[in-house]
Amino acid sequence: MKEFPRKLRINTQLQRELAELIVENLTDPRLDGVSITEVDVSPDLRNATVHVSSLKSDAELEQSVRALAGAGAILRKGLGRRLRLRYVPQLHFRSDSRIRKADRLTQLIRDAVVDDHQHARERGEE
Repeated sequence: MKEFPRKLRINTQLQRELAELIVENLTDPRLDGVSITEVDVSPDLRNATVHVSSLKSDAELEQSVRALAGAGAILRKGLGRRLRLRYVPQLHFRSDSRIRKADRLTQLIRDAVVDDHQHARERGEE
């Protein structure tokens, strides 16, 4: 399905505004280090899926998602003041572990390179 420029603009704007609202208005410690990685608004602009990421553990990330869901009304009200939309979408928060997975893969690659250099040194190949 082709995404339309307006929908893409709204996704980007919602992502930016939500990130600012979280920092400015929410003091819940479960939200420390949380970032909004993606927002996908429905075609009718009534619902938005908000993907949330963190380098924390899976359990801590799920707690952060629950905290955001609990603060959904506050965030939606803040969006209503900031955006000029007919309808402020309902926010549905989902955990996004892509950043943690990428970080883990990067660390595995680094470890493999270090091990490779160490084995080469032990064999006198360096």
